[in-house]
Amino acid sequence: MSERELIDGCRAGDRRCQRSVYDRYGPVMMGVARRYTARDADAEDVLVTAFFKVFDKISTFTDSGSFEGWVRRIVVNEALMLLRKNHALKQASEIADVNPQYFSTPAVANSRLSEADIMEQLDRMPPGYRAVFNLYVIEGYKHREIADLMDISINTSKSQLILAKKRMREQLTKLGYSPNLKD
Repeated sequence: MSERELIDGCRAGDRRCQRSVYDRYGPVMMGVARRYTARDADAEDVLVTAFFKVFDKISTFTDSGSFEGWVRRIVVNEALMLLRKNHALKQASEIADVNPQYFSTPAVANSRLSEADIMEQLDRMPPGYRAVFNLYVIEGYKHREIADLMDISINTSKSQLILAKKRMREQLTKLGYSPNLKD
């Protein structure tokens, strides 16, 4: 079935189409959810809640962008809601007078890193660091968007990114990698 047929089927409440959408996008979205959570069980909870919302709110999908992108946004929002619910984002700190040069160069990890290495290092970060790192480096959000999503200030978003990159660099150096993460 085409994506268009699956979306139309889901809008009509067809359970087979819903299952096909879940089968098609579930594994990728599980990876997205897992990047924000330290435990597989939490990522699974995020995924289930997100897909429930996808099917419940599919009538609001406007076909103006990619369906996968729309689903991804719901998954990210659900992951952030879980972190907020667990008060994991309340530990965010803000660095005063942040140097703007820190935000002009995106982070680039050494090509020798495996996905498992990156996930392990992300799991070792505090939830706020992990969330901002994911939103900025992996998802491509701007600090204004991150601040709005996480209900924090722009400077807090920036400082969390600085601290996350510093922590990632330290962790990878201990493992023998030479990370190319610029402050």
